[in-house]
Amino acid sequence: MGVASTHEDIGLYKDVFEPALVDEIERKGKLVHLKEGDILLDIGQTIRQMPLLLHGSLKVLRMDDEGHELLLYYVSMHESCAMMFTCCMQQLPSEIRVVADEDVSLIAIPTTLMDEWMVRFPSWRAFAMKTIRARFDELLLAIDQLAFQKLDERLVHYLKEKAKVSGSSLINLSHEQIANELATSRVVISRLLKKLEDDHKLLLYRNQIKLLKEL
Repeated sequence: MGVASTHEDIGLYKDVFEPALVDEIERKGKLVHLKEGDILLDIGQTIRQMPLLLHGSLKVLRMDDEGHELLLYYVSMHESCAMMFTCCMQQLPSEIRVVADEDVSLIAIPTTLMDEWMVRFPSWRAFAMKTIRARFDELLLAIDQLAFQKLDERLVHYLKEKAKVSGSSLINLSHEQIANELATSRVVISRLLKKLEDDHKLLLYRNQIKLLKEL
């Protein structure tokens, strides 16, 4: 994990925050690089830094008692993690795992600044509220999918969301990885993917899936 701080990177947030806050981020934030698969935050850890995404994406996961992962949502550029916001504001240990879904660059903000910035900077307060509301809506969607949608519909939504976050119709994932994130078995996912390929909605390669327009 490399750490540095540059004006150019922080400048990506000039359209989001007022100039005084951008200057504050530049002075007190750190530029952090993660490789795909690196864990930014694990369950039970104390949250000491809030991430502001610059490049790449993070995935936020929950774990059951048997260690199975369930994907909650992704975090992309100009976003942060709502559950990290709420945990750090209440000084609670993390109940989620945050993993780099691809190579990531982010600005790490010390959580000790959160309360102060909520008072001093209207744009930070608006950003926090917008982040929490957006993730709340995504969690409601995830609950609806689990309760009301069939697994094949959840799989299609998952693939589309993955392509949207990565900006590519070529998804680099194994059937096992998809099964883990959708809390099901590899055999079931392989069968559903083969059916989608037979319907000319995607192409299957070794650890890769190419989405077609028909999907």
